[in-house]
Amino acid sequence: MNTQGLSASEKTEETHALLNNAYKRLSLQKSRRTPLHELISTMLSHRTNHADEEKAYYTMLERFGDWEGVMAASVEELADAISTTRYPGQKAPQIQQTLKIIKEERGEINIDFLEELPVEEAMVWLTRLPGVGLKTATLVLLFNFRKPVLPVDTHVFRVSQRVGLIGAKVTADKAHKILLDMLPHDAVELFNFHKHLFWHGQRICTWYTPKCEQCVLNSICNYYEAVRQKGIDKAA
Repeated sequence: MNTQGLSASEKTEETHALLNNAYKRLSLQKSRRTPLHELISTMLSHRTNHADEEKAYYTMLERFGDWEGVMAASVEELADAISTTRYPGQKAPQIQQTLKIIKEERGEINIDFLEELPVEEAMVWLTRLPGVGLKTATLVLLFNFRKPVLPVDTHVFRVSQRVGLIGAKVTADKAHKILLDMLPHDAVELFNFHKHLFWHGQRICTWYTPKCEQCVLNSICNYYEAVRQKGIDKAA
């Protein structure tokens, strides 16, 4: 297939189809995490691997007992509890401020009410919390409430840019809307697109040495055509 003959929208559709076949379709089951767990864990996960994020989350709750205890802790104590993450000194006050806002506005530390809100309203509410950006908000809304939004993490972003679904100068924040506009506004479809690109970025389209020869997308990929086939990159 000639990569130059496809529009970004057509490439997005083809990417979705090829990865559906490669990784198989997933159902969007109820998340094993509560919405609040998802929110706080995703805040902890910034620039942090999953194992260290999980360790920080459970250490925090073991040390302080519950969310009230987390709020009451000193910033220094909380930062120490989540020290397996990157930037604990930044994340600790953001978590405490977020919990405080939730309690002040809702009367309890619970965000289950987001299920009843329209997507845009829920996005606005979440993204005004300290340390909560588009990626965190969309993960919570898609995984916990089956809202038709698309989380764009570093893997989804890298694969999308290399293949040519988004331009080279597009930011991660702008990519959320650009990609969403080219996909069906259906939570299950968006969940599959997100998970498949996430896995593909972890396993095949890795940051430093992408395994282009094993990639089911190489027939439509800008990077493969412009870089790898010409032997320009270090892994060629």
